[in-house]
Formats: sequence, structure tokens, C-alpha cells
Amino acid sequence: MNANYRSFPDDFLWGGATAANQLEGGFDAGGKGLSTADVMTAGTHTISRRITPVLEAGSHYPSHEAVDFYHRYAEDIALFAEMGFKVFRLSIAWSRIFPNGDDSEPNEEGLKFYDRVFAELQKHGIEPLVTISHYEAPYHLAEAYNGWADRRTVDFYVRYCEVIFNRYKDSVKYWLTFNEINILTMPFGTFMAGAILPEGNTELSAAGTADNEQLRYQALHHQFIASAKAVKLGHEINEHFRIGYMIAYMCSYPLTCSPEDVLLAQQKDNLSNFLCSDVQVRGAYPGFATRYFREKGIELQIEEGDSQILKDGCVDFYTFSYYSSTCVSAAPDQEAIGGNLVMGLKNPYLQASAWEWQIDPQGLRWSLNNIYNRYRLPLMVVENGLGAVDTVEADGSVKDSYRIGYLREHIRAMGEALGDGVDLIGYTPWGCIDLVSAGTGEMKKRYGFIYVDKDNEGKGTLDRSRKDSFYWYQKVIASGGTQLD
Repeated sequence: MNANYRSFPDDFLWGGATAANQLEGGFDAGGKGLSTADVMTAGTHTISRRITPVLEAGSHYPSHEAVDFYHRYAEDIALFAEMGFKVFRLSIAWSRIFPNGDDSEPNEEGLKFYDRVFAELQKHGIEPLVTISHYEAPYHLAEAYNGWADRRTVDFYVRYCEVIFNRYKDSVKYWLTFNEINILTMPFGTFMAGAILPEGNTELSAAGTADNEQLRYQALHHQFIASAKAVKLGHEINEHFRIGYMIAYMCSYPLTCSPEDVLLAQQKDNLSNFLCSDVQVRGAYPGFATRYFREKGIELQIEEGDSQILKDGCVDFYTFSYYSSTCVSAAPDQEAIGGNLVMGLKNPYLQASAWEWQIDPQGLRWSLNNIYNRYRLPLMVVENGLGAVDTVEADGSVKDSYRIGYLREHIRAMGEALGDGVDLIGYTPWGCIDLVSAGTGEMKKRYGFIYVDKDNEGKGTLDRSRKDSFYWYQKVIASGGTQLD
């Protein structure tokens, strides 16, 4: 083992991550309202999901049933406990608490559901890490207000936070205000994160959505204000709350040592990653954002007092998703490749998954150092994993050595980052149980340690079974990250 590798601390938060719209199902159960996720049809790696303002008979909407955690949460949490989870990242479905988003009173049935979930986690000694808004705003807010483009949505969100903070103040310590908030710096995030209704073509993909950069950044500003207000409110309700920031970290290398490529990589890091985190960690827009807005003709409507709101609502810790890396270049006509939320250029030194996401464990170490050296806040990797097609053997087993190999190397990279001095406090691999893909709506792109019997068309028993990676991760946790083979 490398001499720089450092053992994971005894109180390290090992666990797994999910999202309500990809996990829960029960889309119309218990008084829940329609969410933005509930109007998106299934798609594939090559066919975009569609947004349908009216649910279409005969179309498959993956979030409606998802993998039915709504009815099977006790079974699933028991499996998480069997693996040894210390923490479980989940989200609260906003429309389960406020069905329309602007309701005068919360939905008690929805609140009681999460009462039961948190009680079950507590029974097994698992700490919840709750994402407050994870790609599932109440659809009524999109129709009536155009989502986060309207400043009034800030107040609806803060009222939602006030209800759940008070209700679960003795059950939840760790909160994340928004999932991958930086997706609004990209066209793909317009509807998924911003709840802004598309103009014309209703395909979810960026190519099928008319982009309005002014509107996206205004919506992002509103989310910054909402997050800051929530942080301040949460600390007032319970001083022991730890409220964090969450980003899809875009690790981008210069394709060559050309100064133009190096500068472009730095600009990509700034705009894709640090614009959002500077606002939420440091409490103010950075200079490079001001320049970008000026050069793009973006004029944000910033109200009097917003600067103070941002300063007063800085987060306590920094979390991010990391799956892969890409390259950038100023030279035209370079080979492109996919990634989480964004395309990039192919790195000739890396292999890629079946979904064309390049596998780069060292990029995680680089990213951890890059983030920590800028902010000096505790960090968590709250999404990381390999989406792959799993085959069930005749004996019912799933021999996913490819997933084990991916996770092993990324955990080793985290150990090296700990040795570098990074304050890394937790790790929750994405889709610890198979769930619906957010980008494509597929089931066959599986991440979990737990196999769920369901296919892309929504057919299957929903029975759960343990993959080989289940037993491997169980040993990793039990050994505190020392037994990786």
C-alpha cells in the first residue's frame, strides 16, 4: 500500500445514496402530488426522455413505481443495515409534503411516511443524509410559476424546509439543500432542476430544448437565495444541524499542454464547479462569474438584501458526485465522449464504460484535493459508481466484478486523498440498490449492490437479491476500508 495512503477514520460515514423520484414509487399514494419527474417518460441511452404536461395512456413513466421503496422501505433498510451502512442518503419528495408546492398546509400522510422511514433507519443505527430537493419539484410550480424562474418559488421552498426541519429536527442531522445545483449552468438542467417548462420540443436532452441562459442563471440565483435562507433557518431550528452543498463535480483536464487548453480547463472548472460553490461556501459571486455574465449579456435580477442573505447562509460542508472525467481543448474537431450531465472530449489514457463514461479513479483524488485546498471544509463523496448491465446467473447470483473493481480503485483514491490531508468524512456510492436512471429513465443501467427484478418496460417482480458487490462492500465497511480485495 502506498505510504501516502491513510486509513479511514473510525467515525467515517460509509453508506449509499438514492433519490425519491428514482426509488420510491407511490407517485399518487398518500396524498402525493405530481412532480416534474412524474411527467417524464422512459428513454434509453440513444432515445431522449420526453416531458408530457398531460400523462399519456400507454406511455411508461418510470418514477410512478420506480422500485417501490414506498412500500418496501423496511426490507430495503434492513439490507442496508446488513451491509453495515452508517449513513443512507435519500431525498424527501417535495410533492409528498406539499402536493402543489404552494399549498397553505402540508400533507400529513406524506410527513408520516418519512416519520416511519427515519424511525426504521434509527432502529438500525443508520444516519439519514437528506437531500431536500432532488430533481422533483411539484409540477404545479412549473405550470403556475415556471418553476425556479419565479422568485416566489423561493418562499414556497423555505416554507417546505421549515416544515421538514421542525418535523424531523430530532431524526435528521445532515441535510443537503439541492442536488447537483450546478446543473442549472447547463441547458440539460432547465426542466430537471429548474422546473422551467421547455419551449417547443419537449425532449429532455439539451438538443431538444430551446435554451435560455438568462432564465437558467436567474433560476439558479433564486436557488442560491433559497438555499441560504434554508441554512440560516435550519441552524435557528436546531443548532446541531449540519447543512451542506451538493454539486455534480466536473473533472476536466486540458487535452494537451497547450496554454490555450490549460486555460480552458481552468475556465471550465470555474464556471461548471466553483461558480456555484463560491456562492454557497463563501457567500458571494466570484469575479469570473461577473465577467461571464457581462460577456454573455446576462443581467440577473438581484434584490436589495440578497448579498447579505448569501453571506448569512453559507453551508457547513461540501458534497459532490463524481463518476468520471473528460478533457477540454481549444482545438476543433476532437473526439467527444459522454459523462454525468455533460459531454466532453475523450482522454486517450482512459477506458470507458458501456455508457461511454471514462473511468478515472485518480481524477477523484485530484478533485478532492482541488476542492479541499480551495475551501477547507469537510467533504463527502455522495455519488460515485458504475452503471452497467447486470446478468442474473442460473443460481440467482449477480457476479459484478466490474463494479467491485471500479469502486475498489475509487476507495483507494479516497484513501490517498486522506493521506494528502483532505478532510473526507463520508462516502455514499450512487444507487446502492438498483433504481431508475435520471437521465434516461432506464433500469438496465444498474448501479446497486442490491438487484431489483425490473426491466426497462417496468415489468418484473421487484424482488430484491444480493449481488457479489453486496458482500464485498459489507467487508469493506466492516474493515473500515482496509479490506478492498
